Parts: sequence; C-alpha cells; structure tokens
Amino acid sequence: MLLETYWTEVNGLYSRIRSTQRENIISAGKMIADSAANGGCIHIHDTGHIIDAELVGRGGGLLLYKQFKYNLHVDNPVRTRDRSDMDTNMEGLAKYAVKRSGAKPGDVFIIGSVSGRSFSAVDLAFEAKKMGMKCIVITSMAYGDSVAAVHSCGKKLFEMADIVIDNCAPAAESMMEVEGLEARLCAASGLSAAYIMWSVTTVVVEELLRLGKNPSIYKSHNFPGGGEYNRDVSIPRYESEGI
Repeated sequence: MLLETYWTEVNGLYSRIRSTQRENIISAGKMIADSAANGGCIHIHDTGHIIDAELVGRGGGLLLYKQFKYNLHVDNPVRTRDRSDMDTNMEGLAKYAVKRSGAKPGDVFIIGSVSGRSFSAVDLAFEAKKMGMKCIVITSMAYGDSVAAVHSCGKKLFEMADIVIDNCAPAAESMMEVEGLEARLCAASGLSAAYIMWSVTTVVVEELLRLGKNPSIYKSHNFPGGGEYNRDVSIPRYESEGI
C-alpha cells in the first residue's frame, strides 16, 4: 500500500534528522535561549512551509516565538500590460521591514526556505545580519545545492546563517515515486520543519530553566482555564521579561 510506503519514508526522514542534525538543533536552542535570557526577541519568517504557523500562538508553544512578516501592498487597478522590459526587483524591501519592525541587534531570526533561494527570505537574512542579528536557517541542503542564487549578494540562505539545520527534504521536496504518476508524491519539508522546531524548543526550555528562567508557555485557549492562564500569567511574563 502507498500508505505503508509513506510511513516508511516519514520514519526515514525523522531518522535522518536525528542522526545528522542533533548538534545543530542543540546549538540553535542554546542560541535562542541565550538571546531571550539577555533581552533579545525571537523572530520567525517562513516562506510557507509550516514553521511560523506551527509554532506561534498554540497550546504547548513558547510565547517568545513571534512571526516576522512583511510585504508592500500596492492598490493600482489599471489594465494588465507587459512589464517584462522593466526593472521590478524588490531587493532592499527587507531593509525597510527590519528597520520598521521591533527587531534589534542581538535578536535571533529563524528563517525557513526549503530551496534556500527564496528571494524574500534571502533578502531578510542579508539585512538582519547587517544589523547585528543572528540567523538560524532551516532549509534543504539537497535542494539548495541544486539551484542557483537569485539575490544580488550571490548567496543562498544557508551561506548567510549562523546555524544551518538541514530539514533533510529531497531536492524538489517530494519523497515518493509512484508508478503511473509523472510527479513525485508527498512533500517532506513541512513535517521535518515542525519536528526540528519542536526539538529545538525542548532545548530552549531546558536551557532557560538551567539559567533560572521560567519560559512562558501557552495553554490551549479552548481547554478550561487556558485562556485565563495565558491572559494572567504567560502573556504578562513575556511582556515584562521577554521569555
């Protein structure tokens, strides 16, 4: 059955992460804990493969994880025309976004891009590093090694990171060859990113406790008492202590 094949592939994916990424996961957790314990903030930017949605604002998660999203919205409903001969490069938008945000030197950016070449992610890492922030990158090294850089700095995301965690996804994402299908089936990166970041979170919590810091953790809002606990305990502690 395809179901059994898929489960075998997922087990192999998690096994590869455990056998190859343990030290990077531990280093990332310690970096996050150290930054938070010293007044830093933790920003998560993802190109659309689970990290920010999985970690932020849910029961069992840390309040110190905060989404970092940016875009430039332009409302201009003129008729569609060919603009292929024009320079429409948005490089540098991340510089404005970082300056406009609440980020400061010493903060940590967790940036996810499976290919490692996504323009917005690379631009953000480039500007964050220039402003004195640390970058933890979650990417597929197999994918990144097979594609060219698109940012003018000539680098892909993993080349700008302080810590790289390989999500162990294959190039082009999908894990399974299925007879009769032209495209491969079942993406790996969402599963591996979630597994990696919850693993990092255990290290963050353990390190903060070792430092005598009690991290703020969400309780499920829909479980009895959860909303009140978040309102009265977790959120005030995060706002006052940053952990």
